[in-house]
Amino acid sequence: QVQLVESGGGSVQAGGSLRLTCSASGDTFSASCMGWFRQVSGTEREGVAVIHNRSGSTYAADSVKGRFTISRNSAQKTMTLQMNSLTPEDTGKYYCAASGAVPCGLDPRQYHFWGQGTQVTVS
Repeated sequence: QVQLVESGGGSVQAGGSLRLTCSASGDTFSASCMGWFRQVSGTEREGVAVIHNRSGSTYAADSVKGRFTISRNSAQKTMTLQMNSLTPEDTGKYYCAASGAVPCGLDPRQYHFWGQGTQVTVS
């Protein structure tokens, strides 16, 4: 089991920045892939960016490339999402997730462990 806790959400004006952090505990060695996903009420959860824990390889959705950066600190068991140039379309609840399956992809169905989410609102 992997436990995940997100922090860092909030409200920001368009063009601003936010930094989300995911803290992991438990059997983190089993989590080959970790990622950030977001969901707007009434819509399906979508992948934002993912990272392979061992290699550090990343993959991001086209809608956030060049604006969002995913990274991890293996020693501290944390993962971050630096979000710049935010737009109202980035509004949603952001979730941290982990999976033992590879390769790391943006499909939420691949991920078995989820945090409770943190709200991001861009106006």
